[in-house]
Formats: sequence, structure tokens, C-alpha cells
Amino acid sequence: MTTARIVILFAVAALAEIGGAWLIWQAVRENRGWWFALLGIVALGAYGFFAALQPDANFGRVLAAYGGVFIAGSLAWGVVVDGFRPTTWDYVGSAIALVGAAIIMFAPGQSTAGEIS
Repeated sequence: MTTARIVILFAVAALAEIGGAWLIWQAVRENRGWWFALLGIVALGAYGFFAALQPDANFGRVLAAYGGVFIAGSLAWGVVVDGFRPTTWDYVGSAIALVGAAIIMFAPGQSTAGEIS
């Protein structure tokens, strides 16, 4: 259950953060209106709460691992929402980032409190 919880919380956090940043981008760069920015601010705030629900107690570890999820999620968002076409190197970099995130969160000897056992 803990592994599923970690993965689900990272996915939801990524949707909130990337979606929030995209909404603000739309407001500022695409002149879509102030309410896009307002919705983006709300989504970015929600991201912080989802990240804080991770079972690991170490802020630095959680946010470092989330960085890998953010990289892959941002590229995926670009593909789905903006029609972005990743290069081979985008895929390679994203895979490396996700492997790094998995190592940080699931390395043997890590407890959910963030202490090495």
C-alpha cells in the first residue's frame, strides 16, 4: 500500500503543479484571462498539500524524488495538452530522472520516516 500511495500522491501532485503552472502560463503568455492565473494559484497550492501527504518525513528527500516525477510529467503534459513532440533525448532524460526518483524513494533500508534502517 505504501508504494501505491507514494506513486499516486506523486502523480496527483504533478497534475496539480504542472496544471497550475500551465494555467498561469496561459494567463500571462497567451492572454487567456486573470481567472486562469487564479485557478493556477489554487492548483499550485493544492500541489503543496499533496506533496506534504507523502509517508516519508524528510522534506528534502520527497522534493528531490518529486523532481524526477516533475520532469517526466512536464514532458507528458506537453505531449497531451500542447502537442509537444519529445526527442529521443527527452525520453532518455525523463527515464533517468524517474530512475533517480525511484532510487531516492525506494532504496533498500529506507523507512517511511526517512531514516536509514
